[in-house]
Amino acid sequence: MTLRILVLGGGGREHALAWKLKQSSIVSQIFLCPGNGGTVSSSKVSNVNLPDQSFQSLVNWAVTNDINLVVPGPEQPLVDGVESHFRKVGIPVFGPSALAARMEGSKAFSKAFMTRHAIPTAAFRVFASSQVDEAIEYVRTCGHKIVLKASGLASGKGVLIPESTEEAIAGLKEIMIARAFGAAGDEVVVEELLVGPEISVLAFSDGYTIVPLPAAQDHKRIGEGDTGLNTGGMGAYAPAPVATPAIMERITRETLKPTIDGMRREGYPFVGLLFTGFILTDSGPKVLEYNVRFGDPETEALMLLLSEDTDLAAVVLACVEHRLDSVALTFRPGFAVSVVLASSGYPGSYEKGKTITVGELPPLGDSVQTSGGRVIAVSAYAPSLQEARDRAYEGVAQVNFDGKVFRRDIAHRGLKAVALTTPGLTYAQTGVSIDEGNALVKAIKPYVRATRRTGTNAEIGGFGGVFDLKAAGYADPLLVSGTDGVGTKLRVAIEAGIHDTVGIDLVAMSVNDLLVQGAEPLYFLDYYACGKLDVALAADVVKGIAQGCQQAGCALIGGETAEMPGMYPPGDYDLAGFAVGAVERAQLLPRDDVCPGDVLLGLPSTGLHSNGFSLVRAVLARAGASYASPCPWNDNDAAGATTARTLGRALLTPTAIYARQVLPAARGRLVKAMAHITGGGFVDNVPRALPGGRFGARIDARAWVLPPVFRWLMRAGGIAAGEMARTFNCGIGLVLVVARDEADAAVRALVDAGQREVYTIGEVVASPGVEILNTESWND
Repeated sequence: MTLRILVLGGGGREHALAWKLKQSSIVSQIFLCPGNGGTVSSSKVSNVNLPDQSFQSLVNWAVTNDINLVVPGPEQPLVDGVESHFRKVGIPVFGPSALAARMEGSKAFSKAFMTRHAIPTAAFRVFASSQVDEAIEYVRTCGHKIVLKASGLASGKGVLIPESTEEAIAGLKEIMIARAFGAAGDEVVVEELLVGPEISVLAFSDGYTIVPLPAAQDHKRIGEGDTGLNTGGMGAYAPAPVATPAIMERITRETLKPTIDGMRREGYPFVGLLFTGFILTDSGPKVLEYNVRFGDPETEALMLLLSEDTDLAAVVLACVEHRLDSVALTFRPGFAVSVVLASSGYPGSYEKGKTITVGELPPLGDSVQTSGGRVIAVSAYAPSLQEARDRAYEGVAQVNFDGKVFRRDIAHRGLKAVALTTPGLTYAQTGVSIDEGNALVKAIKPYVRATRRTGTNAEIGGFGGVFDLKAAGYADPLLVSGTDGVGTKLRVAIEAGIHDTVGIDLVAMSVNDLLVQGAEPLYFLDYYACGKLDVALAADVVKGIAQGCQQAGCALIGGETAEMPGMYPPGDYDLAGFAVGAVERAQLLPRDDVCPGDVLLGLPSTGLHSNGFSLVRAVLARAGASYASPCPWNDNDAAGATTARTLGRALLTPTAIYARQVLPAARGRLVKAMAHITGGGFVDNVPRALPGGRFGARIDARAWVLPPVFRWLMRAGGIAAGEMARTFNCGIGLVLVVARDEADAAVRALVDAGQREVYTIGEVVASPGVEILNTESWND
């Protein structure tokens, strides 16, 4: 159907909604009532300023103008029952009924609801405005710090956080006697003060299904460093690093789903956008409050995170038609930041009518003036939080009006990435669990035992690992060692929530470096560091490490798990690996008889391996793709069959390990040198296999077919062929240098050892450097 949408409201939130809605192919026209001086950004968007904005006037106008979907921005119309007025004339509203809107309209009601449905929240008591003495006695005797909340709507400012009992009593009198928040203070919720990071979770709901957006962090206080009075919000950023996948899963399971189910069972199903504020306490996420509409300024940031293929209008329509599970909702990787510019004096009294001027931003019309406390939200998106923040503040500098006030520290908590820890007198209270560490050792022992080989029994739990070289059959061995990590590929694994393959990458990066020296990988040790140990996640990683060791034929004989609260944000971890191999002295590579005319054999990679992922992430941001998006190229599994994988899973295809296929040829003296194609691509790595820097290489790019992942990166990122060749492996993971008259024998030895494909890709030449011919074929 074609949608003609009426958006109720006139702020930055409504502007952001209209900006995303107008991108939909099913939307023909958007009207904002009343809108503002910046909302009319195309012929598809218009402002409507009705002299009479009563619900009946809005309905009459909507019927006359063929409106078939209404999206309210502010909470007041929803609490006052705007949904039923439009429903009576057959126009659906993306927002709850008046009964369901009580979840925001009355904090006393919502707290009672949470109690009935066992939803985690703070301890509380509710007092009528006539119960001042009882409320004062409660704050004196409750035994914990408290927060005072006016139960009704107060434009986001009806919350006081007293520092002492005396301040709490003064706050009660301010709300209940002096009526600082008017009728909103007819009831007061006295609530236990929760300690921990605060996040905002906005979620779409159709009454049955609920789908959260990335968690945001709002900045309520007027002053930098979170000081001063509460406001409607001075800025926000998303996603918040503290909202790890595990925390979001728990929030959905313990709060969002029970809330939607409970409202439906009690007879007022929730349709619209449920906005829940949480404190991430030591005992888990607890609800601060519910809101029943899009947040401001969270919405300005979150709209920038919706992927290009997410149709907001289709999502909204699916909600009002109770079929949210039928539409796709995906997000861009990266971050968005919104900074609010306010009038001097806000959140107290302030002047209006100040002329706004802008620099290098889209024009806002002939003359635009301030008309509220929060004037403009400047929003920006970027692959990193720091870059998004910098871009937002570049925009702030371009907007000016008399008395402009803004916070200069938006997103400071995310940038600090402070881990959630609780000071205490035990090691566990600092965030380190010895029991969890022991549980991990127990969980991974079967994986480790599977890597046993001659020379070691692959048992862990002691203070070191032992390897018997004599038992392994060596006569005059040289030990070769290597250490490496996974690089930015690890960030992709963490953000995509896919952890079962990076362990293979960790092993591959070290053992392939041993192999190029002719060494057989003998044993491997790993280092796993995190802020808070997640046994299941860590076991998944170590299982991959064990699989990599099995592919390499080496034993996993030890490792270290370091749990360091404060060093890593929740959900983050880091990996390092250390491998040791051996080679008989006479078989050490590279040999000194490499010469011009020698042939270069290429062994195919399995994909990106573990290099260039910083560039990959930038390409994804440019393409507006997410790790959950379908793989944009035809993806084949090991047997050649087409598979349906997410982009994240395809990018995380593990690095190939070549030891078993290559060692027989190396021991047979058929290989003169090898190059592992890692960071630096062909340009930097092939010369490392040519001793003395006297010779170079000529490579023909037509000798193999550029794999689809690299073609997609070239196209989506606009990357030149030369940049590809010095960044990625481009489909060749290992290069072997062999004598021309032994090339056929070397290929046979590789195939006999299990190598399915071998390409003749070039030759050694007399002049230094690497020349890559026919890269234009990569554009075919």
